[in-house]
Amino acid sequence: MPALSYDQVRQLNSYSIFTEDPERPLFTLANLQKDFYLTDFRNLMMGITNAPTEAAAISHFSRRYGMFVAMQFYMLTAYDEVWDGNFKDIRFAVIEEYGIRTLGTFITQNDFRYVEDEEREAVMTQILFKQTYEIVQQLRKTTTISPLTIWENIFGYMLWHYHTLLENPALSDRAFEDIEILEDVNVWRYFSNKSLFREYTGGLNPSQLINVPVRKSCCFSKDIPGLIACGFCPLK
Repeated sequence: MPALSYDQVRQLNSYSIFTEDPERPLFTLANLQKDFYLTDFRNLMMGITNAPTEAAAISHFSRRYGMFVAMQFYMLTAYDEVWDGNFKDIRFAVIEEYGIRTLGTFITQNDFRYVEDEEREAVMTQILFKQTYEIVQQLRKTTTISPLTIWENIFGYMLWHYHTLLENPALSDRAFEDIEILEDVNVWRYFSNKSLFREYTGGLNPSQLINVPVRKSCCFSKDIPGLIACGFCPLK
């Protein structure tokens, strides 16, 4: 179990992922795996966000959780590390950002581990299936929301991370390798016959898409009180 450096913790914190215990945890990712909890979760998100619709509230959560998923891929490329703990140790609590109430993600840094080259593809497959697809499926049970909206909420952060990694000469080769793995259907095989990431990017270099309205669905950010439409809104 590698000890996280100051820079790693700072990077996590910049995406509202914290390595200390939350003062008042509301629920865990393990709770979302249980169907009986989903109604309480939906109502909780409606209360936290004051969203006018259930879809907007659930989309907001998927954007917050999407930062964690995207950071998994960032940490893998930049440090050959991933968080590999129990879902009960991914906890969510209310925090304030720019005067707005939202959710922060709290994890245990002792659960990060090194990833060997020969297991890299398997680790990415696990993240996409267990940590992402299965959670997307649970979120879809809470209200009528397109799976495309949820996946694009996650991919938006991944796009930015890969752009910054490709700009770093020391990491660009590894970033290209990881993007190639993500564009290969093999890592998606448990739930898709195509690469959803390649569908999102069109196979283009992430740096070509930073200022392009690449989304096909609206994330409903514009409907959350205190927030505005995201910069990639297809409705503009």
